[in-house]
Amino acid sequence: MPSRRHELIAWAIPRIRKSRDLDTVENERARLERHHAGLEPRLPTGVVPRFARRFSVITEELTGPAGGFPSYVITPRGTDPVRTVLYVHGGGFVSGIDAFQVRYAARLATALGARVVLPDYPVAPEHSWRHSHDAMADLAGRLATGSGDLLLVGDSAGGGYALALALTLRDRGGPQPSRLVLHAPWVDLTTSTPDTESFAERDTWLFIGKLRAYAEWWAGSAADLGLPQVSPVFGDLAGLPPALMFCGTRDLLAPGCRLLAARAEGAGWDLTYVEVPDLIHVFGLLPFIPEARAAWRRTLEFLR
Repeated sequence: MPSRRHELIAWAIPRIRKSRDLDTVENERARLERHHAGLEPRLPTGVVPRFARRFSVITEELTGPAGGFPSYVITPRGTDPVRTVLYVHGGGFVSGIDAFQVRYAARLATALGARVVLPDYPVAPEHSWRHSHDAMADLAGRLATGSGDLLLVGDSAGGGYALALALTLRDRGGPQPSRLVLHAPWVDLTTSTPDTESFAERDTWLFIGKLRAYAEWWAGSAADLGLPQVSPVFGDLAGLPPALMFCGTRDLLAPGCRLLAARAEGAGWDLTYVEVPDLIHVFGLLPFIPEARAAWRRTLEFLR
């Protein structure tokens, strides 16, 4: 049974974020484009106590077909890390880095004595996966070559992106990440996985109308939705690094996670899937709940 704190968070998040499904695809696209036009690239650090005193941040520029985009390197002050975490943020492929993703990245940096690299990749509807995928894979390849130990972590859309990058790195050959951690990854952008509709009825945070619109924008066309760079659950999963995946069952993305776990077993991929009944989307990143603390302990055991 979920904790009382989880239930409070589950009630509050959709209200705080004013979560609701789109009215029309055209209106949703216009809303996002207006929102993106007013944004400045930045790393939201306000929820991390004494962030500037505890961490140094270097901003690097990555270049893709749509131009440059920033990548933030977070390092605990007074350390000389030998491990690197490439953290791929979620947000439905339409949102930039969230403050609570920075909080999680900072916790990883501190607990592992690692530098954390947070790319702020260009998002939909203005951009598709083609505008950043190769640049992100190049970055991951450089980090795997130079860091000695690369850990690849992602949540939600970022979890799916992280898995897509792992597939690309495997296909390229060369150094690979040593571990993957995926929090409720969005791995099936076709939304064709059985039970997707029934899971949509129990999720008060994610909405299937938005998911379908965001998926097609990120794919660039309906024809590309099934590509492994977009929907990595349909790729060849053999030969990937060991992975740990979390998902709750009050999550619209759970059917895709279940499909990934089943296909991983068939491919001989070492994927540990932790599914927790009645928990909401990316519960492992949420503050102040015991379920997140349990996921955190398991993550550190896996990464260490």
